[in-house]
Amino acid sequence: MPGCRLPYLRPLTALACGALALGCTVPSRTSSAAEAPVATVPVPPPVPPVRPDALKPPAVAEPAPAAPAAPGKGSGADGVVEQGKPEMPTPPPVPPGRPAELSGPGALALKVVPPDDTACRIRLKRLGAEFEELSPIAEGQCTAPLPLKVTKLADGIALPQGATLTCRAAEALARWVTEAQVEAERVLKHPLTGLELGGTYVCRGQNHDIDAKLSEHAFANAIDVMGFAFGGRASMPVKVFPEQSDEAQFLGSVRSKACGFFRTVLGPGTNAAHANHLHLDERERTAGHRLCE
Repeated sequence: MPGCRLPYLRPLTALACGALALGCTVPSRTSSAAEAPVATVPVPPPVPPVRPDALKPPAVAEPAPAAPAAPGKGSGADGVVEQGKPEMPTPPPVPPGRPAELSGPGALALKVVPPDDTACRIRLKRLGAEFEELSPIAEGQCTAPLPLKVTKLADGIALPQGATLTCRAAEALARWVTEAQVEAERVLKHPLTGLELGGTYVCRGQNHDIDAKLSEHAFANAIDVMGFAFGGRASMPVKVFPEQSDEAQFLGSVRSKACGFFRTVLGPGTNAAHANHLHLDERERTAGHRLCE
C-alpha cells in the first residue's frame, strides 16, 4: 500500500521495494549495542620449556667476607682500623747474594780459556814451517795466550828476525809465501829465499797512534813485510816501482794473492803510513768482510 510501514517485517532495500511496487519507505538501519564489534580477550604467550640442567650456567660462589684487620697493621691497639691511615706496603724480597766466584777479586781472576790450536800447529808443520811455542803474552790489553815464534817457512824461506804470531796468522803467512815463491820464479826468474819483517807482535795502537784503537800487532795477529830476499839477485824493498817493470809486476801479484789468505792487506798507495811495507793481518770483521787496499 502506498505510504505503508511494515514495522514487523524485516527491512528491505530500496531496490526490493521498487521491484514490489509497494511504495513503502524503508526505515534507516541504526547501529545498536548488539551490532558493536565484540571485544577480544588477549591470549597469554605460551610458557617456554624449562632449560635443561646441562645448559644452565654454573653457579658463581659469593665472595667470602673480608677478614678483620689484625691489630698493629693499619689498626689501633684494640684491633679497630684507624681511619685515614693507609696500610704500609710490603717491602720487595731481597735478591740472592752474588756468588763468590763472580764478586770481588774472584771476578777479576776469571780467565777465558783460549781455543785449542793443536790442529793448526799440525797444518803449520805440514806446510814446512819451523816454530817454537812461547809463553802467553799479557801486557795490559795487549794479549796473545798461545803465541808462536816462527823462524822458517817452506822451501827454506828464512825469517831472520823471527815472527811472533798466533798459529792462525802464521798459517796464513806460510800459505801466502808458497804463492809468492811461484811468482818470484815466474816473474823475476829467481827463487824467494827470505822475508824482511818490520814487526809482528808490538803492543801499540793503529798507525803507532797511542790514542787509536789497538792494532792487530797488539794481539800477535799481524805481519809487516818490508822486503823480499832472492837467490841470485839483489833484495827488493816494498815501495812503488815504475809501471811495467818486473818488480812492480811481482809486488802487485803477491799483494793481490795475499787478499786470499789475510783479512786485511794494506801497502803503498793505501796511505802514507803504509808506503814502505805490506801490512797483513787476520782482524775479524762483520760477515767475513775483508779489507784489501
